[in-house]
Amino acid sequence: MPPERKVAIVTGGGRGIGRGCALDLAAKGADVVLVDLISGDLARTAAEIEALGARVLTYEADVADHAAAARIAGEVHGRWGRLDILVNNADKSQPKGIGEITEEEFDRTITVNLKGAFNWTQAVLPVMATGRIVMMSSYNAYTGGVTSAVSRFAYTAAKAGLLGMTRALAKELSPHVLVNAVCPGVIRTELTGAMIGGREAELTAGISLGRMGTPADVAQVVSFLALSEPCFVTGQDISVEGGQWVT
Repeated sequence: MPPERKVAIVTGGGRGIGRGCALDLAAKGADVVLVDLISGDLARTAAEIEALGARVLTYEADVADHAAAARIAGEVHGRWGRLDILVNNADKSQPKGIGEITEEEFDRTITVNLKGAFNWTQAVLPVMATGRIVMMSSYNAYTGGVTSAVSRFAYTAAKAGLLGMTRALAKELSPHVLVNAVCPGVIRTELTGAMIGGREAELTAGISLGRMGTPADVAQVVSFLALSEPCFVTGQDISVEGGQWVT
């Protein structure tokens, strides 16, 4: 008999990097649960996953909602009997600097990018006997964001927090749950494409591979961390940035 398919939850899975991760996981043998705020994006990506022969569930929910995370995780386990992978991908960009951002904007940035990962990690653990958790951080967590970055200090602070959370949870949850982070560099998505505008040459300057990254570039690394057997990697952060910061 073929091996039973693993079940993966991808937050922010309707578009961009989350969509790329969801599609790659489905193509490599996982059934996928999509969580997103935009119903149209959920429907489109769900159809693409079904076309790959995988099962899919969709939930229109805000990752900032702690109760919703617990409810959905329980429903998924009740319907499919297992939950193996969590990709904490949902995030919120924030281009404003310290002098112009409002308290409400700062709080929302931290809540979606950092507390959202807490909400979903805590939600899945009661039904994840063994498994993998992947945090979607950012190369900005290392650099603080260059002057051309599309998101500034609040986003960077949240993404740096994810790296600390990754290391701490890798120790706390071992050996049964492996926790790692992925740190994308300049990635072209629907959202960043609109924010970048005509600045692509500026943003790609210095990238050794001579191009912006794609969601598929990030998804390959996420699938490795989520699906590879055996896996002796936990508490690590892996950069996907095309060699821009090679030293």
